[in-house]
Amino acid sequence: MTWQPWRRWPNLSQSRWLVIAVTLPLLQACSAIKLGYQQLPTLSYWWLDSAVSFNDAQTERAKEGLANLYQWHRSQELATYSDLLQRATELSQGKLQADQVCSAWGEARSMMDRSMRVAITQAVPVVQMLGPRQLSHLARHQDSKNEDWDKEWLQGSATERLERRVDKTLERYRSFYGELSAAQIALVKTQVSQSSWHPEWGRQERLRREQDLLSTLRQSALGNVPAAQIEANLFGVWMRWFTPPDDAGRAMVQKMTRQACDNLAQLHNTTSPEQRQRLARTLRNYERDIRELTRP
Repeated sequence: MTWQPWRRWPNLSQSRWLVIAVTLPLLQACSAIKLGYQQLPTLSYWWLDSAVSFNDAQTERAKEGLANLYQWHRSQELATYSDLLQRATELSQGKLQADQVCSAWGEARSMMDRSMRVAITQAVPVVQMLGPRQLSHLARHQDSKNEDWDKEWLQGSATERLERRVDKTLERYRSFYGELSAAQIALVKTQVSQSSWHPEWGRQERLRREQDLLSTLRQSALGNVPAAQIEANLFGVWMRWFTPPDDAGRAMVQKMTRQACDNLAQLHNTTSPEQRQRLARTLRNYERDIRELTRP
């Protein structure tokens, strides 16, 4: 999808346990959408097992839950993505307003919230079966991924880190618009350099999210917590993933969201007819693939 302001957070895709649902919408930005989507239950299980290290009983229940989630999403939810893509294609051929981008992001968030509620319901029986060894395994897994994150976003001088962020942003835009002009590249560099997001804040926020999830899982695995309470606790983690519990964090996220919407609209409004046609073709291809997936 072209509306991806959440990509401003380099660590958002590192969803740990919550990746069960997050990957459902995010995989639809993959060029191999049909293959990736059809393999999603298997790929999600492998990812989760690497993070948690399931025992035999947990493996069976996790695979069952992922299959149920996939069936629900494909039959009940997937068509909403093709509808959003169709509207996005229409909007992409004219000038964009930042409010339109933010509105689309809000719609995408609602889709993700629905998927997460179903995912958490399926995950609760597995969460109740987690033991101290597996939670320690998850903590070590987080530490390992944090080392990778640090190398990518914190290593090097400020100039080198900024260049990496610019390169990744340009790569995303080129995947939709094709080659960018010198003026557009300069605009993107300015936008990234003026972004409120910085690696130190990203690292701090990443650790907060991870500890929030790990603490909630530890509480939920005690054996005496009702399933409904576990569901509520895990959904609270998901909501805090996007909305930090402190005033400063919430203000930061709101500011970054607005900047992301402004930046995308500003760049889009500099694009040529050829670039917009390329974007429309890409979005229509995504829409076609999704509609094929929704067929019985």
